Amino acid sequence: MNRGVHQAIEQFLEHLRAERNYSPHTLRSYRGDLETFFEHVARAGSSRKRAALEGDFSAAINYLKIRDYMAMLYAERRKAATIARKLAALRSFYRYCCREGLAKENPAKLVSTPRQPQRLPDVLTPEEMNQLLDAAIHTPEAGPQIPALAARDRLILEVLYGTGLRVSELTGLNLADVDTKELLLLARGKGKKERVVPFGRKALAAWEIYLPLRAELLEKAAVETDALLINARGNRLTTRSVGRLVKQYAIRLRGDTTLHPHAFRHAFATHLLSEGADLRAIQELLGHSSLSTTQKYTRVSIRQLMEVYDKAHPRA
Repeated sequence: MNRGVHQAIEQFLEHLRAERNYSPHTLRSYRGDLETFFEHVARAGSSRKRAALEGDFSAAINYLKIRDYMAMLYAERRKAATIARKLAALRSFYRYCCREGLAKENPAKLVSTPRQPQRLPDVLTPEEMNQLLDAAIHTPEAGPQIPALAARDRLILEVLYGTGLRVSELTGLNLADVDTKELLLLARGKGKKERVVPFGRKALAAWEIYLPLRAELLEKAAVETDALLINARGNRLTTRSVGRLVKQYAIRLRGDTTLHPHAFRHAFATHLLSEGADLRAIQELLGHSSLSTTQKYTRVSIRQLMEVYDKAHPRA
């Protein structure tokens, strides 16, 4: 990959990190998608075309090249969601380059997004979620030798289910973002959009246990930080660490190797909806910019309703 393209990608990723507050995981995905595409173009093109990549990207690459690349991914039997993500990365990259004067046109906007099958998330029932949370209180993954981490784990699970936060929003919380009097917290979502989210008494109880133990842990580690959730060294907890923690609890308590942090977000929204919460209120709580994103939970609720009907109704 030529230096010109490489520099543009680095600028773009820094923009997403600093201005749009994209998670490290998303940035890694964008980097991989962009570098793979441009390396493919460089290998397939002539020396003259490879040299053109140093300058105007849209002049060196047209929509036909992008479409051919997508066709190659189809031939490799890549998933439609993966292909759509790679195309979205190119569209976003060229949109940035056009705005910054690095390219004249966005060839990716002329390529159609592949149609994706509608997949509904698997959602734990309220009973299953309560059983998981209650069992986690009595089965600290961190072990009794580090009580601060056991208390932290309990707080993580309670906040994930009690607020519907994204994992990146959870790990980005600072102490000052939590108002224990009003039971509200300040979440920073995608694009640095802020929203206020309520939390419940269970999460408050977990907070009150964790906070003094967190202070003791920081004192031992001789570290100062504003981060709410920390590891044994006093550093801010990462999204990957939360993912591993959730999986460890799920395996130990349920024998479930598939549970991930986002499942708590799905459960939060679906259970609110099933109890009569307004869809637009759920949209605000989740931080969705579009109501259509939130509407998938109505399909989940309808599916669950049909399952209950099929099992319970004598004429089903």
